[in-house]
Amino acid sequence: MSRETIVLGAGIVGVSIAWHLVQRGRKVLLIDRRPPGLETSFGNAGIIQREAVRPYAFPHDLKTLLRVLPNRSIDIRYKPSGMFAAASPLLSYYLNSFPGRYSKIIPEYASIIALSTQEHDPMIKASGADGLIQKNGWLELYRTEAELDIRHKEALEAAKQGVLSRRIDRATLAEMQPGLSADVCGAIHWQNSWTVESPGDLVQAYAKDFEAKGGEFLEAELNSIVQNSADNWTVTTSKGRHDAAEVVVALGPWSQEYLAPLNYNFPLFVKRGYHMHYQQPNIKSTLNYWIMDAEKGYLLEPMKSGIRLTTGAELANLDAPPAYGQLDAAEKVARKLFPIGARADKDPWKGARPCFPDMKPVIGPAPKHPGLWLAFGHGHQGFTLGPATGRLLGEMMDNEKTAIDMQPFRAGRF
Repeated sequence: MSRETIVLGAGIVGVSIAWHLVQRGRKVLLIDRRPPGLETSFGNAGIIQREAVRPYAFPHDLKTLLRVLPNRSIDIRYKPSGMFAAASPLLSYYLNSFPGRYSKIIPEYASIIALSTQEHDPMIKASGADGLIQKNGWLELYRTEAELDIRHKEALEAAKQGVLSRRIDRATLAEMQPGLSADVCGAIHWQNSWTVESPGDLVQAYAKDFEAKGGEFLEAELNSIVQNSADNWTVTTSKGRHDAAEVVVALGPWSQEYLAPLNYNFPLFVKRGYHMHYQQPNIKSTLNYWIMDAEKGYLLEPMKSGIRLTTGAELANLDAPPAYGQLDAAEKVARKLFPIGARADKDPWKGARPCFPDMKPVIGPAPKHPGLWLAFGHGHQGFTLGPATGRLLGEMMDNEKTAIDMQPFRAGRF
């Protein structure tokens, strides 16, 4: 059966694109090897980060580099094999993080972050997912006044880009979130970011609404993507062959694997991450807010499945065996910060964030093939930016004026 559009990848980005294209009246087939929202979109921290107007830069200061080098830090760990395999993009990432280049990237990145909550909102309402969402912000905790001062200055700067925040002293913090360690001196309360008690459930709600609007989902292994003519593509899967006029690749960290036969070589690398759920403590104070232990580098979130601990970044090959030392180290520190209960999962979850060295995703047409569209490389903010990406790509595919300038996100920049 021929369709107008096939979307490959049913994470938050692919589902959002499919949802927007169906809204535009297209016949859409969404394909993934697993049900929607069960890969990277399942395991994130569950924050729609309206405050994230500054992308995560490669650390340059000697203090941080010396701390990370022994490979025992909570926020950043690495596998030498992964560092070697991604040496070229990591070098570019390092160079792009110098102040001169980074200062140019920030406003480009902030332009798409500004669409985050406003583009999730209609999808939340249409899918009936309001019960999964909290709109009281989240807390970024600090243990030293000096580091809190630095972050407060960044928060004040972010206010120019529509970010709402306030600095909280220890007394106010104790009222908002009882039970925290005395080591914490204060926090930044990011006020107009939203939190989600089950990220996977939100993606699944979006996907169900996509199907209710006439879209089709196929659970199948992807084998190949072939262009037959200027206006016809064939996608071959474990469940047969499917033809369409246009194909969207939104396969996250697996995108390059399927684009290589079409002679694309994007500088994609991954930052892996882990999570574990814990029982809420059987005390009067429970975890009410999503909290980040900023100077240690992990988060705790009150999810539907319990308190979720999500780790920082691990630089490693996509398919390298898991290394749980980072999670174990974070758990040890987290138990001193807040009295989390016993582990609630049999095994830790592992996922991978697809990243580009200039910290921006690719969103737009493929440079060499008419009818092929790309949307991947969102780094830490795929969950935040999925609906915005869906809107923007829909506008581009229908040759409309886009909500923001899409030049910074073009695939041809590499």
